[in-house]
Amino acid sequence: MIQLAPVYIRQTGSFFPNEPVGNDEMEDVLGRIGGQASRARRTILRSNGIQSRHYAIDPKTGRMSHTNTQITVEAIRNLVARSGLDLDHIDCLACGTTTPDQLMPNHALMVHGELACQPCEVIATSGACLSGLTAMKYAAMSIASGSAANAVAAGSELTSAVMRAAHFPKDETPIEKLKEDPVFAFGQDFLRWMLSDGAGALWLSNEPAASGLSLTLDWVEVVSFANELETCMYWGGRKHDDGTLVGWNQAETFADAVESGMMNFTQDARLLGREISRITVAKGLSTVRERRPMSPGEVDWFLPHYSSNYFREEVYDRLQEIDFGIPYERWFTNLTEKGNTGAASIYLMLDELFDSGKLEPGQRILGFVPESARFSVGYLMMTVVEAGS
Repeated sequence: MIQLAPVYIRQTGSFFPNEPVGNDEMEDVLGRIGGQASRARRTILRSNGIQSRHYAIDPKTGRMSHTNTQITVEAIRNLVARSGLDLDHIDCLACGTTTPDQLMPNHALMVHGELACQPCEVIATSGACLSGLTAMKYAAMSIASGSAANAVAAGSELTSAVMRAAHFPKDETPIEKLKEDPVFAFGQDFLRWMLSDGAGALWLSNEPAASGLSLTLDWVEVVSFANELETCMYWGGRKHDDGTLVGWNQAETFADAVESGMMNFTQDARLLGREISRITVAKGLSTVRERRPMSPGEVDWFLPHYSSNYFREEVYDRLQEIDFGIPYERWFTNLTEKGNTGAASIYLMLDELFDSGKLEPGQRILGFVPESARFSVGYLMMTVVEAGS
């Protein structure tokens, strides 16, 4: 039998670009499509419950203030400043994002280049919200297998770059339709008014911190249901009525791809509303529990990544349906203040909880990261441990 090394999260770090942007300010920063104020913004914001978020956009000039690489590096540097980690002693750097600055080189290589630390193994994970968690899992597996003693994992998003007004067509969803059916809003307009920028980083090691609290990363499970459902959220493609997806490089010209909207984030709103909680909570958690038996009474903190408060009650109800009800007082989320930070979300929730003073040795933390792109989900379990215990 292979002996696996324990994996500890020794410290967390985060970075948000610029000052928080309130609901009444966000359209001034992102810009107005066709010069007109959005007719859907207020309806969407009432549904998602977000009050502020961060954008890597200079509010005075409208120009980008940071790249995705830069905010990821800043999160790692903040991690280093808090922990004393020597980056020249890390064996593995794993970074996940939905929104890299370029198609290649990969995002993690760009981060490594900017950090300018010693040579190490570098891996980038792609996708949507789960890319941050899969980067974390790769770093953890490197520790557990013995191929690394110290690793840094990071999750980041810089969605504002493609949410600026110049990137969108001029037509908008009719406000009457939004009022009749809020789920209908969960298309491009929905994504524009809830996606946010930010980056988080973790130091993973085969030893706990010398003082204070650490987290054991007990397990990470990722399950795809792409075999059952068609694409729901996409970027760089066009979805046909039969559910098939055609990528941007199949267009006759790149100009055609841009003009047809292939380069805009898009959500199949009705599919999302119908399937996201059923597949990622009811079916997803039931699937994970077959491999990782657990009861809700074991969970002291539940860190759910959900895109909008619209889904909060539905997630709660789905948990109840599978006899895994977790009371709201054990939930920990930062959606209202930070918005939907996608691949960075689980890192940023962990960072806030780690600093909250609410953790006690022996507590267990269950993280939940659904991804609607092609319907997949990740769960992770952590245990709080104290130095010397």
